[in-house]
Amino acid sequence: MDAKKKGSGLARFAGYYKPHLGLFLTDMACALFISAVDIAYPLISRHVLNNYLTVENPSYTPFFIIMGLCLLMYVLRTAATFIVTYLGHSLGVSIEADMRRDAFTHLQKLGFSFYDRSRTGKLLSRCTNDLFDVTELAHHGPEDVFISMVTFLGAFIAMLFIEWRLAVVLILTVPLMLLFVMKLRTHMSRTSRKVKEGMAIINADIESSISGARVAKAFTNEGYEIEKFEKGNGIFIRSKKLYYKTMGKFHAGMEFFTSIMNVIVLTASGILMMSGKMDSTTLIVFLLYVSSFTTPIRKLAAFSEQYAMGMAGFKRFTELLDTEPDITDKEGAIELRDVKGNIDFDHISFAYEAANGHHSNGENVLHDLSLHIKAGETVALVGPSGGGKTTICHLLPRFYEIREGSITVDGHDIRDVTLASLRRNIGIVQQDVFLFAASVKDNIRYGKIDATDEEIVRAAMAAEIHDDIMNMPDGYDTIVGERGITLSGGQKQRVSIARIFLKNPPILILDEATSALDSATEARITAAFERLSKGRTTLVIAHRLSTVRNADKIAVIDEHGIVEMGSHDELIALGGEYKKLHDAQNSFYLIK
Repeated sequence: MDAKKKGSGLARFAGYYKPHLGLFLTDMACALFISAVDIAYPLISRHVLNNYLTVENPSYTPFFIIMGLCLLMYVLRTAATFIVTYLGHSLGVSIEADMRRDAFTHLQKLGFSFYDRSRTGKLLSRCTNDLFDVTELAHHGPEDVFISMVTFLGAFIAMLFIEWRLAVVLILTVPLMLLFVMKLRTHMSRTSRKVKEGMAIINADIESSISGARVAKAFTNEGYEIEKFEKGNGIFIRSKKLYYKTMGKFHAGMEFFTSIMNVIVLTASGILMMSGKMDSTTLIVFLLYVSSFTTPIRKLAAFSEQYAMGMAGFKRFTELLDTEPDITDKEGAIELRDVKGNIDFDHISFAYEAANGHHSNGENVLHDLSLHIKAGETVALVGPSGGGKTTICHLLPRFYEIREGSITVDGHDIRDVTLASLRRNIGIVQQDVFLFAASVKDNIRYGKIDATDEEIVRAAMAAEIHDDIMNMPDGYDTIVGERGITLSGGQKQRVSIARIFLKNPPILILDEATSALDSATEARITAAFERLSKGRTTLVIAHRLSTVRNADKIAVIDEHGIVEMGSHDELIALGGEYKKLHDAQNSFYLIK
C-alpha cells in the first residue's frame, strides 16, 4: 500500500494493476484484436469490390474464401469480446477488492481521534459507493482508451490511403472537439465530486437514523428524521442535476461533432466526384471508415464521463489512505513482555482534538496529573463527571497521546513499546458494551481469537454467564443480534467480562462497568470483577462508591486533578470531598 501512496493520482491508480498484470495484458490483447478486425473489414470490402465483384470478370472462388475468412474473423472477434467483457470486469472487481482491502486495513490503523470526528456512514460510502465507479473506470478506462486510439489512428491511416484529401478535411474537425472536451471535463470532475459528497451525506444520515431508530420511535420523532434525511437527499439531487446538466451539454456537443462529420465527408466527396477525382466505390468504403472513425470518438466521450466519476471516487479514496494515524509505533519500539503491572502517570497533561483535527484551544482535560499504581493494586477513580477519569483510562493503552509528561508500565514509557504489545497486556470492560452481530461464542472468542471451545466455556463460567448461555435457544451458537440487542444489559456485561477472562491481561480497566445495572445484577457482576481483578493491576471508574470501598486506593478526581487519595476508611475519616460524595449517595439511596 505504501508504494501506491506515492506519485500522482493516475500513477497511484495504475499501481493497482500491477498484481493483475497477466489479466490486464490478456484483456488488452483481445481489445487490440477487436480493433484490428474493425479496421481491416472496410479494407477487405474495398479489395473484394475492386477485384472479385467486377461486372466484367467476377471471381466467385476467392470471393467465398475471403467471406469464409471474414466469418471466422468475426467468430474470433465474438470470442474476444466475451473475454474482454468477462476478464475486464473481473479485473475491475479485483482492483476494487484490493482498494477496499487497503481502505479497511488503513481504517484499522487510525486512532480514536479520527473516529471521534468522522461519521460512520461517510466512511462506509468511501469503501462502497465511491469504489463502484472506480471499478468501472479500472475495467473500461484502459480498454476503451486503448481500443479507441488504435481504431481512431488505424481508421485515419486507412483513410489517408483511400482518399487523403477527405482524410485531411475530416481530421481538421478533431482539434475543435478536443477543445470542447477539455473545457467540460474539469467541470464534470468538479460536479462528480459533489455527487460523491452528497451520497456520503445520505449514507451517514441513513446509518445514524437506523442506529437510532429506537430512540426516534421512543420520542415519536420519525417525522424529524424524515425531514433531516430529505435535507441531505436534496443536496444529493441538486448536485446530481448539476452533473447531469454538464453531462447533457457534453453529450449534445459530441453528438453534433460526430454527426456533422458525415455531412463534411459527403460535401467534400460530392465536390471531388463532380470534378472526376473520386469514384463511388471509394465513397462507399470511405463512409465505412467514417463510422470506424466516429465510434472511438463516441467511446472516448463516454470515457470522459466515466473518468470524471471514477477519479472523483478515487480521490476521496486516496484522501482516506493519506490520513496518517496519529498514534504509531516509534522506530525501534520494543515488545512489552512479562508485565508485572506497575503503572506511573508522571505529570501528564492532555486535551482532546477539535472536530477539525487540531488541538483544542481550550483548557486541558488533565493538567500536571501524577498517579502511581503498584503491581496487583486496585485503584478506584471517583468524582464528578468531566473530571477526566475515563480520559486517564484511555491514555494508558494509548488510545490518545498525552501532550506533556509520561506514562510508564513497569518502568517502560508506553511511547517506547509497540502498540500491539501494550494493548495485549491491558483488558478493558466498559459501561457501553459493544457486541458484534455474531454468536455468543464468537463474541467471547474475540478476547483470544485462537481460543478453544473449552477455554471459552471456562471463561463464561468465571464470568457467571454460562448458565444463561445454556438456556439460550442455540446455546453458545445463539446469534446476539446487532450490538447484542437480544441480550439483557447484565448478560452483555458478563459476555464482555468473559472476553477479558479469556484474554487474561495483567492490567485491567473497569470503566463504570456496573453503573447501568440493577442492584441484583450489579452484585453478581461485582463478584465476577473481584475474581477477574485478583492478581491484576486494576483501574476502576465508578459512580457508585459502594462498589469500590474495598479498593486498595481511591483517588477523588475533579477538574483540578486528584484532590484526595487513600482507602475508603481513610477518606471517610478525612471528611473531605469523598465523604461528601459518600454521604450524598447514601442519602439518595435512603430516599429511594
